[in-house]
Amino acid sequence: MTPAPVIIAIDGRSGAGKTTLAVELAARLRMHHKVSLFHLEDIYPGWNGLAAGIERYITTVLAPLRHGDAAEWVSWDWEKHYDGRSHVTLPAEIVIVEGVGAAASGARPMLDAVVWVDAPDDDRRHRAMARDGSSYEPFWDSWAAQEDEWLETDDVLDHTDVRVLNRADGDAPDDALQALNYLPSLSPVLAPELSARRGLQLKAEQIDATPDAAALFQALYAKSTNAVWLDSSNTSSNRGTASDAAAERSRFSILADDGGSFGQAVMHSSGATRISAGCATVETTGPFFRWLETVWGRKALRAPEGYDCEFTLGWLGYLGYELKRETGGSDVQSGTPDAALLFAGRAVVIDHRDAAVWLLAIDAPDAGEWLGLAREAVLSAASPPQGAGTPRHSAGDPAVGSGTVAPEFSSRDTEDEYKSKIIDAQLQITEGNTYEVCLTTTVTAPDPGLDPWESYLALRKRNPAPFASYLRFGDLTVASTSPERFLRITSDGGMRAEPIKGTRGRANDPVIDEALRRGLESSLKDRAENIMIVDLLRNDLSHFAVPGSVTVSRLCVVESYATVHQMVSTIDARLRPGAPRAEAVAAAFPAGSMTGAPKISTMDILDGLESGPRGVYSGAIGYFSLNAATDLAVVIRTLVMGPDGDGGRTLSLGVGGAITADSTPQDEYDEIRTKAFGVLSALGAEFPTT
Repeated sequence: MTPAPVIIAIDGRSGAGKTTLAVELAARLRMHHKVSLFHLEDIYPGWNGLAAGIERYITTVLAPLRHGDAAEWVSWDWEKHYDGRSHVTLPAEIVIVEGVGAAASGARPMLDAVVWVDAPDDDRRHRAMARDGSSYEPFWDSWAAQEDEWLETDDVLDHTDVRVLNRADGDAPDDALQALNYLPSLSPVLAPELSARRGLQLKAEQIDATPDAAALFQALYAKSTNAVWLDSSNTSSNRGTASDAAAERSRFSILADDGGSFGQAVMHSSGATRISAGCATVETTGPFFRWLETVWGRKALRAPEGYDCEFTLGWLGYLGYELKRETGGSDVQSGTPDAALLFAGRAVVIDHRDAAVWLLAIDAPDAGEWLGLAREAVLSAASPPQGAGTPRHSAGDPAVGSGTVAPEFSSRDTEDEYKSKIIDAQLQITEGNTYEVCLTTTVTAPDPGLDPWESYLALRKRNPAPFASYLRFGDLTVASTSPERFLRITSDGGMRAEPIKGTRGRANDPVIDEALRRGLESSLKDRAENIMIVDLLRNDLSHFAVPGSVTVSRLCVVESYATVHQMVSTIDARLRPGAPRAEAVAAAFPAGSMTGAPKISTMDILDGLESGPRGVYSGAIGYFSLNAATDLAVVIRTLVMGPDGDGGRTLSLGVGGAITADSTPQDEYDEIRTKAFGVLSALGAEFPTT
């Protein structure tokens, strides 16, 4: 008897392509393992024998293999319509069983993984007829009826680990293997496959060009279901100061989707992580940050020579506020995914300072073709406009509202309700339960028919910001104009947080505008708010920092943006060598500037004060790079456009401010209106009056 094998069942209805997938998957696994393959069609006792065949398979094939014994079974003679020859299937390191019923309820306790293969009904019938010809055609309907009868009583789909939508384009085996790598039950045996995926090579190309980033994004990703643009949209000085720190934040823009050989997307909600790799989808359970640690934090790719950006391909997207359940907060359900990321195996990085574009791609059979297409798109987007006075693609786009009905927003809290919550927060401060409460509310509107892309162009034009971003995950769009960095960890372990606390609106009159800036700069209340968050973040970073490395390099510095002045501080530290990087991110999440201090007790207070989840708002947007670097922004000044459950779409904007013992309810309410102005005005909308 040999050790018990790892058994993978490939199930699905007839004609879905299970056999081809099983054979191709076995061929790939045989590069590192001994693999046995069993086809259930060899054991079904006739065209009416689905149920009997499943029983035979479980008792005579699966049961002995599960124990590491050889399986002796009798095949069916399809010409004589009777039992045929005897066969033996030997156990191996990996056994693949394939066919309708391979993952039936009686079989599942003996399986390590279940793959369900599906295809449109017309495609399935066509494939089955093409494979088996006239011998199958008279029995298609009766066999399909047996499948229906089995599926009515067996919840196999609810126990599927990997789902494959087989388009018969040759991608299914690689996509399925990529998905299987995420299953904890298979990770020990698939260690060679995982190691091979870590031995990646980066192809890079530099182009001296200054393309219109919006035009380039549209050229490459307009049709992509999932795409991300981390957009340093205030690359040119518009109004206000441009400090060295602000210039550093605004140097690079990153454009990517989840296309190509290595492309993936992940959605996490309430402890379940769903990963899509091409046509295959796998779902695992467990904390998100634990999953993140398995896919990020090791240095898998080095940056090319002369390339200064910390992003060398990897994961991009957002982490939602409700992930706080994993970092000391309570469990609150959100209407949007708690995290949405895509894996970019190829991307475009624009270096605004050096007027250069970098094309990055993991070496793969399709890398050369993509590099050619991307190069052409970059040069086209960098070409001068055709005809005198012709506007560039993005710079001349009109604000939303010029030809569209403006959305009508309503607030989760009326003015009186929000002011009442401010007083309740101050009561918590008086009783010693907290020092500072970052109270938020949400304004929402039914979507009157806005185009998400045009809406973002309007936002970035009206309110440019160093951490602006446009995220598209299917029917969910996130359009952000955030100025605030949450956390950066460089490849060599440098850590930086740059919290914002203290905001004033801008004025058209330069004298008044300067008075507003100086008023913020000298405000004792705003400085106190900022310093409290600085202390909180010093503590957050210290959990994984080299002792003595935490420093405050800037304290309460005023930076000016298109619609607001903001008070910013900078905390630096050095990550301990070997420290788990995903845990270091989790230790600081969510951003203290969005909770208050102390963080954990204040989050509990906020759950009681606020009337619903924050969702994407108050979370983080950015990347997790294959060189172990990350750069994340706080999700503020952000419009979320998502499905409303009735076939329409809802617009959502979160706003809030820090409440201290010295806060004045009217001033705090006026501040959230100021913070909302940049987004709402770009949509032609106003802050709700009730």
